[in-house]
Amino acid sequence: MELNDLQQTRYGKLQALQAAGIDPYPARVPQRTHTLTALREQFDALAEAGTSVTIMGRLRQRRVMGKSAFAHLNDDHGAFQVFLSKADVGDEPFKHFVDLTDLGDIIAVTGTLFTTKMGEPSVHVTNWTMLSKAITPPPDKREGQFSDQEARQRQRYVDLAANPEVRETFRIRARLITAMRQYLDQRGFLEVETPVLQAIYGGAAARPFTTHHNQLHQDLYMRIATELYLKRLIVGGFDGVYEIGKNFRNEGVDRTHNPEFTMLEVYQAYGDYESIMELTEGMVRFAAEQIFNSTSIEYQGQQIELGGSWQRITMRDAIFNKTGVDIRECREFDTLWEAIREAGLKIERKPTWAKQVDELFSEFVEPELIQPTFITEYPQPLSPLAKRKADDPQFVERFELFMLGAEIANAFSELNDPFDQEQRFLEQGRDYAAGDDEAMQMDEDFLEALRVGMPPTGGLGIGIDRLCLLFTNQTTIREVIFFPHLRKQGEE
Repeated sequence: MELNDLQQTRYGKLQALQAAGIDPYPARVPQRTHTLTALREQFDALAEAGTSVTIMGRLRQRRVMGKSAFAHLNDDHGAFQVFLSKADVGDEPFKHFVDLTDLGDIIAVTGTLFTTKMGEPSVHVTNWTMLSKAITPPPDKREGQFSDQEARQRQRYVDLAANPEVRETFRIRARLITAMRQYLDQRGFLEVETPVLQAIYGGAAARPFTTHHNQLHQDLYMRIATELYLKRLIVGGFDGVYEIGKNFRNEGVDRTHNPEFTMLEVYQAYGDYESIMELTEGMVRFAAEQIFNSTSIEYQGQQIELGGSWQRITMRDAIFNKTGVDIRECREFDTLWEAIREAGLKIERKPTWAKQVDELFSEFVEPELIQPTFITEYPQPLSPLAKRKADDPQFVERFELFMLGAEIANAFSELNDPFDQEQRFLEQGRDYAAGDDEAMQMDEDFLEALRVGMPPTGGLGIGIDRLCLLFTNQTTIREVIFFPHLRKQGEE
């Protein structure tokens, strides 16, 4: 290894430990009796009883005063002070602690509890053990080290070790997923797993990642959605299923997009997009109450209210209110484009009517949707897996949930007519041939499943990463993903 000067100094201490017969990376460790959280909670009783305790953690602060020393150990949930004296631990162990330990080392200490003259609960150490010698020094936050966002994301292990608030972000993420599971489990939904590698990708409009199966001599795709396999399970007789898992879309990276992301997809037999709206409201509200004991969450100085009934507005009304363009009156591309020009709107020209509608919405409406809002009734060509509206077949029974100016969830009354579905796939195929590389493929096996018969079904997909932005008060998706994919270092 190439080591810098600071690392070389620490490596020298490692060698000195070994020369003294001390393994800097022992295979066995003392039995930990308490986490630091448990120690704080039980401190009075343990101190009064004179109980010997063993705790472990990373050395964060150290102050040597002649024949004694104070230090702080950190574990997953905080810090605790320890006190060592030469008289208690012995000359050699004390000397090793003073001369051969560094901030960042992971150690174990055993001793009894007491309160210092300054009133701080502490462990009076009788024995200490090196568990892992840290060769790289921790960043000095007082000097502003390790504050660069990209460096923190590249070395998340350092970020987590140095910044308790980052660990708290990911605890909230875990609790959010747990709460959503609990909500669905209590309502009889079954958690399932479906293939990540798929011979035909589908369930969304996106470009896939491609891989190859050597044994079968097949090109396969990383799934872009779990939808089509979950609906096969509804065909098979399950009334409600869900999956929380990774999806992969070969797309750009920005504040709300990462090519590898976590989705919750839910399918409920004998439901529709309106019943799924109720489910979505209830689940997100339940998660907020479980984590924060409140339905009001502060995000970047704004109060986001998850209680009450969320706003519901059609895509047509949302666009009309912001632009004056009525997409129901302009049902052909040429008339829509003319209305856009007459309104003086500066917007990119798209190849089809449906994509132009989507561009209108994305440009002028979506950024304004801060409070939870359901946008309903999407153009049919944008929704090849959703049921048409009975009174207007150019639109479908679909909603998307928006918060913080971004899509959080997507849901349909699922299309269960195999003949209509086949035509939708054929339309997608024509779009693909015309250059739309995000169009869906024909899936004959899924059509066969629909021919077996799928009950009326409501389906939902929620982007876990995006919902985490709200729950953790973060502004970029990379801050709620442990290890986001980044460019190689040195690349522009």
